[in-house]
Amino acid sequence: MISILRISALLIILSVTIYSQNTYEFLRIDPSPRSAALGGSFTSGSDGSDVLFHNPAGMYSLQNTPVSFNFMKYLLDINFVSLSGSKEIPGVGRMGAAVKYVNYGTFTGADEFGNKLEDYGAGELAAIIGYSNRIDENFYYGAGVKFIYSSLAGYSSTGVGLDLGVQYNIPSELITIGVSLTNLGTQISSYVNTKEELPLDLSVGFSKRLAHIPLKIYLDFHKLNQKAEAISDRLNSFSVGGEFRLSEAFTLRLGYDNEKRKELKIGDFAGLAGFNLGLGLKIKTYNFDYAYSSWGEIGSLHRIGLNTEL
Repeated sequence: MISILRISALLIILSVTIYSQNTYEFLRIDPSPRSAALGGSFTSGSDGSDVLFHNPAGMYSLQNTPVSFNFMKYLLDINFVSLSGSKEIPGVGRMGAAVKYVNYGTFTGADEFGNKLEDYGAGELAAIIGYSNRIDENFYYGAGVKFIYSSLAGYSSTGVGLDLGVQYNIPSELITIGVSLTNLGTQISSYVNTKEELPLDLSVGFSKRLAHIPLKIYLDFHKLNQKAEAISDRLNSFSVGGEFRLSEAFTLRLGYDNEKRKELKIGDFAGLAGFNLGLGLKIKTYNFDYAYSSWGEIGSLHRIGLNTEL
């Protein structure tokens, strides 16, 4: 029974959750509780080593040697974890490394006649090496190379991808603009005989810190590279979020993902699908983050994360 439930959850993640014809769709899954709480609006983000998952240019704004660990409990005991870190190398720029991994569990093997075969696992992994530097004091750029491995339903595949990004700061207005192109690459080996495309994503993001209120607002437009009947249709994949600093120790985050709400809508009912809530707690050099993401009738996701400096 558990295997059936896990298989069902795997199908949900690979189809309903992302709704795409590409492979390696787990690359779109946001590992960061902070970003997730903001609805995924982090193309202009520049805090924490998790920026490598969104826009490698954001690494250049980091200080010291930040590291992060994130964990997410997906549907039906499916686990998702990520690790990331970044370090400044004098005379070279800032380097970063990250890993994201999803474990779908163990499945009972059987042939077409129902005879017992060897059990098999299912999981996907991406390892990223990133670099960032600046053109001038307000204009940053970055790139990340990722190796991808996937094992699903007894089949395996490998791939390689490239992430590119820039960020531009306008200090006088407390504004940051970010542009990223992620998952530009190809399969090295396919599950079967046909190679599939990676989930290429062109995103543009804006963030603004308000001058007299401890609030930072984020707005992202995703999948701008995808074809649409009208230009305005390309703007439907947007997300928006707000980060309100209650004190030096506590931060409240709210976010909305328009595409996720449309995907999870059942008939005319969507409930709270697409809405996100998060909290941040800082104790000395340790930052603890939590995010709740509603999937409407399907359920909800919970993410936790720890960020610190070495």
